[in-house]
Amino acid sequence: MASSSLFLLGALLVLASWQAIVAYDPSPLQDFCVADMNSPVRVNGFACKNPMDVSSEDFFNAAKFDMPRNTFNKLGSNVTNLNVMEFPGLNTLGISLARIDYAPMGVNPPHVHPRATELLTVLEGTLYVGFVTSNPNKLFSKVVYHDKPAVAQSALSSQNPGVITIASAVFGSQPPISNDVLTKAFQVEKKLIDWLQSQFWENNY
Repeated sequence: MASSSLFLLGALLVLASWQAIVAYDPSPLQDFCVADMNSPVRVNGFACKNPMDVSSEDFFNAAKFDMPRNTFNKLGSNVTNLNVMEFPGLNTLGISLARIDYAPMGVNPPHVHPRATELLTVLEGTLYVGFVTSNPNKLFSKVVYHDKPAVAQSALSSQNPGVITIASAVFGSQPPISNDVLTKAFQVEKKLIDWLQSQFWENNY
């Protein structure tokens, strides 16, 4: 009876481990898998282009990351992405890049990348950067100094990291989150939530 119980426990542990393993993105099983953006096949990512149709051009992208971008907007920043959507050769390789330009006092709003870890390098200027942990939400931040207008570059551990801007998710979702829910979640008066939501829509739509 004891050996049967141990066997069952071992089987459950193996099953649990297997479930944990398949939760991760699979490693590439070939040298490359250039994304076929026109394929009708729907997979977790993009279907591979026929290797016979792949050329050198699929592995080069004139992103012009050395050129400053226009930051004349309400946020005073401009994010230039280079992920699988712009560069099909990155498909299945688990990497992407971004260039962020900042005007004086510009901001890249608080956000999360649901499918990636981000490594930010400040190339020029002075930036206040940081991140907040999961609950109980500890802030780690630092002012990084350089001597020119602010430019940063991000490396992300996903071919398509996604981005969720916190303010937009909370106040600009479609359909909108109930104000009663937001009032209770933020523990503030409902009229403040009403005002914040109206300001967000007035300034962004």
